[in-house]
Amino acid sequence: MEYIQSGTKQSRLASISLFLGGFVTFAILYTTQPLMPVFTKEFGVSAPVASLSLSLSTGLLAVVMLIAAALSDAVGKRKIMIFSMLSTSILGLLSAFSPNFMTLLIYRALLGIFIAGIPSIAMAYVSEEFSPKEIGKVMGLYISGTSIGGLSGRIVTAALTDLFTWQIALSAVGIMTILLSIVFWLTLPAPRHHVKKPLQWKAACEAYKSHFKNKQLMTLLALPFLLMGSFVTLYNYIGFLLVEPPYNLSQTVVGFIFVVYLFGTFSSIFMGRKADELGYSKTLKISLAIMISGVILTLVPLLLVKILGISIFTFGFFACHSIASAWVGESAVNYKAQASALYLLFYYLGSSLVGSFGGYFWVHFHWIGVVSLIFGLLMVGYSLIVKSEKSLVKKDKTYNI
Repeated sequence: MEYIQSGTKQSRLASISLFLGGFVTFAILYTTQPLMPVFTKEFGVSAPVASLSLSLSTGLLAVVMLIAAALSDAVGKRKIMIFSMLSTSILGLLSAFSPNFMTLLIYRALLGIFIAGIPSIAMAYVSEEFSPKEIGKVMGLYISGTSIGGLSGRIVTAALTDLFTWQIALSAVGIMTILLSIVFWLTLPAPRHHVKKPLQWKAACEAYKSHFKNKQLMTLLALPFLLMGSFVTLYNYIGFLLVEPPYNLSQTVVGFIFVVYLFGTFSSIFMGRKADELGYSKTLKISLAIMISGVILTLVPLLLVKILGISIFTFGFFACHSIASAWVGESAVNYKAQASALYLLFYYLGSSLVGSFGGYFWVHFHWIGVVSLIFGLLMVGYSLIVKSEKSLVKKDKTYNI
């Protein structure tokens, strides 16, 4: 059967729906990040506990993605994605009516489970249904939807919380995403190339087992854990710093700081091209150095310098993320889809575990403690890049002999 071709009505509808898939998923996922200082006051919880409103979602998302990807072959990718979109949007709305913090965490945990049906399947749907010439463009639309969704969810939530309450903010985002999920349902074309397959857990386990035996690949898979853990830790706790004296920023202003995410859109493309010229390891070390310089700059008391530091750090992170994911894909000789799934697993586990763990550094050592943790994680990442580089050199020498 024919692929979806550029310029057709189906191509336009599918592109819109996939953009909305990325937008809705990340808008809902990150709504609670700018609200963490609000939760500490509202519910009387500590910063590490408040961070669980995001960490529980990303942690469960990481694990369930592996299951959702396998389940989609048996049930159907379109069905899983539609169910995931609607379920997470409804849970996002229900979380606005949480009477206590424990109820909020339960909703956020369920949200993490159901949201896994989009990031784990969208790429596979695109590769199956679109013409090979269209895949890059459509995936670009989906990824742009994730970045714009994450940015919009944070800013809208922060602004509405300032104007009204966090409950109204989450309600507004929930209603918006339910409506967009219905549009997604109506516009996503029915699959033409999907072939139902029975669940083959044994084969999937064998694929993952082969990757765990690949020492170089496992070294590289530690990078997304360290990178995303550092990134989320900075953004989780910078809000706590900026709402305190001497800055006393409003939630709206703190939310708008996430606009620096736009630097990531540029850096991922720019540094990706540099990686083609200079090689993965060299460009990754440069990008990591940019992250380190950025986080150190946030120690300067001047607000403008802090924002500059956050911007530089963000530029470096998205560069690292794009290069590391490409390096992992190339390092996996077989079962590349499972290697990508493992990359995302470690990526979101870093967000969940390190993101919450960083709260203890904030509580006990304030901002210098958070910066020290991030600096330590990135230095470990640098050593892993050097180790992978040496492994590649050794492999090349063996091959030449």
